[in-house]
Amino acid sequence: MEKKALSNQSIVKAFSIVELLASKHEDMRLQDIASQSGIPASTALRILNTLMRLGYVSQSTQSSQYRLTLKFSQISEAVTSRFDLRGLIHPYLTTLADTCRESTCLAIEQDMTVVYIDVVSGQDSMIKTMQYIGKSAPMHCTGVGKLLLTNFNEEKLDEYLQTKKLPALTPNTITTREQLVRELSDIVEKGYAIDDEECELGARCVAAPIRNFTGKVVACISVSGPTIRMNMKQVDRIKPVIVEIASKISQAMAYASHAEV
Repeated sequence: MEKKALSNQSIVKAFSIVELLASKHEDMRLQDIASQSGIPASTALRILNTLMRLGYVSQSTQSSQYRLTLKFSQISEAVTSRFDLRGLIHPYLTTLADTCRESTCLAIEQDMTVVYIDVVSGQDSMIKTMQYIGKSAPMHCTGVGKLLLTNFNEEKLDEYLQTKKLPALTPNTITTREQLVRELSDIVEKGYAIDDEECELGARCVAAPIRNFTGKVVACISVSGPTIRMNMKQVDRIKPVIVEIASKISQAMAYASHAEV
């Protein structure tokens, strides 16, 4: 029987302190670090001194309190530069397509426009003609686009409206600021978005957000199909499936909801 590898408790304690400091918006005293991490003050001090020598922690000369340094940002940038968003999410898209028997997509926002960066075909080629890798689409009339718009503050939303307007692609397209604001508020509350023939007549879509460790919506996945199959009963069946898969992807990207913390 294979023995389970033992963990290094010094490293565990060091990362506990790092994560504690990262979770705070202000510098911390040694006593607070020790009490909140559950690590004896003498041990916490040794760890902090080591982290300071390595350049990961600094100490205020005035208050003697501790904070993380920007060296962590350097590591974050190095990791991000190697991060393959499409590669990570593609297996989930395939599972989603197999489960729902419809086409699935991965989309991001670029210059206030939706860009599809991965597509897995469903039962037929109808959606394939509508969505393909590299295609762009308006944000206000797509499920993924509306989810990405929830990142925008009021000023950024006004910029979007002035730049992109709200052109009507179908009779169901949202065309006023008031409608869009209500829709975005509803989407935030529900945690998913629906494109009900707003972008293409005869097609319906359900989308869910992918969040990174900051909670920002960095991408979205969607399930799309012809309205003859994607009736509202089918949409109701798909909603919990896509939300669950999007949650798993977000967790893989180090996002933790308040309920999970």
